[in-house]
Amino acid sequence: MRPQPILLPDVLFSGLRAILLVAAVSLPAALAGAVSAHAQAAPAANSATPAGKPATPAQGIQGGTQGGPQAAQVAPQAVPGFWDPRRRPDRPDMSRLTVIRFLTETDYPPFNFTGPDGNPAGFNVDYARLICEEIKVTCTIQMRRFETLVDSLTTNRGDAIIASLAVTPQLRAKVDFSDPYYRAPARFASRRDAVMPEIRPEYLEGKKVGAISGSSHEAYLKSQFTDAQIIGFPNDDALRSALRRGEVDFIFGDAISLAFWINGTDSAECCAFSGGPFVESRYFGEGIGIAVRKGNDVMRQALNWAMFRIWEKGRYTDLWLRYFSVSPF
Repeated sequence: MRPQPILLPDVLFSGLRAILLVAAVSLPAALAGAVSAHAQAAPAANSATPAGKPATPAQGIQGGTQGGPQAAQVAPQAVPGFWDPRRRPDRPDMSRLTVIRFLTETDYPPFNFTGPDGNPAGFNVDYARLICEEIKVTCTIQMRRFETLVDSLTTNRGDAIIASLAVTPQLRAKVDFSDPYYRAPARFASRRDAVMPEIRPEYLEGKKVGAISGSSHEAYLKSQFTDAQIIGFPNDDALRSALRRGEVDFIFGDAISLAFWINGTDSAECCAFSGGPFVESRYFGEGIGIAVRKGNDVMRQALNWAMFRIWEKGRYTDLWLRYFSVSPF
C-alpha cells in the first residue's frame, strides 16, 4: 500500500460507513510514545511502486518516538472509527474457525517491524492480537516481504493479511476485505505563525501550496484549489524543507506522515496542521482493510465482528493513542 491514490469514482465509497471522529481522553505524556508512520490509500497510475504498497515512511521523524515537543499539547485526541454503534453486527458462527494465520510485512514502522526480541511488532501486529483475543482463537503472525503477501494468501500459506493494505479495485479482484480499520486523510501544514483553523479554496487564493508531483494530493489541489499557486516537489524531504524555509505558504499531503514529521526532530518545531482532514475517497482511497481469500466469508465476518467489539470496548482507542501522539485527523 505504498503508492499514491488513483482517482476513483465517488460511488465506490458510497457503501462504506461514514467516519466517526471520536473525541478520546487526553493521552498522558508518559504514554505519548509513537514511532514514525505513513500510510496512503490506493495506487496512482504513474506510481512505480507495487499496487497496494504504502509510501515509504518519511525520514527524520524518529524524533516522534518519545512523543516529541508537542505531544503533551494534543488533547483531546481525535481517534478515527469506521464502526456505527447503531449497526452492531451479530456474532457469526465461528465454530469452524480454529486458527488464524495472519500475514504481515517486515519493515514498515510503526505499523509493522521486527521487535527487539525478533518477533513481529507494531500497530497492525498488536491489532491482530486484539482480534485473536476477541475471537478466542489461536493465531500466528508471519512476516513476509510486502510484494509476496497476496500470493501467500491466495496459495493458502496464510489466512489474513494485516499489513496496511489499501482497499483498491485492483486488489478486490484478487482478495476480499474486512471493513476498514483506519485510513490516511490528507491535510495542509503551514508554519506555526500562519496556522489557519479552517481552509477553503478561496482562503488560499494566490498562496504558494506545495505537493508531491504526480500525487493524488497534487491532483486534488489542481481540481479544488484552482486559484492557489501549486508547486510540485519530487519527494517528501524537498516538500517539507520548502515549508520549513518559508519557500511555500502551505504543503498538502498524507496526514499520518505529516503528523509524525510535525512532532519529530526534522521539523525543528517549525510547523503545524492548518485546517482539518480531507477524506474524499475519489482521491484518498477507501481505507485500509484486512485481506482474506476470495469467498472466505466466515473469516471476513469474524474479523468484522471482532473489530467492532474491540472498538466498542475502547481498546481500539487505547491502541491508536499508544502509537499516534499527534492526531492526523
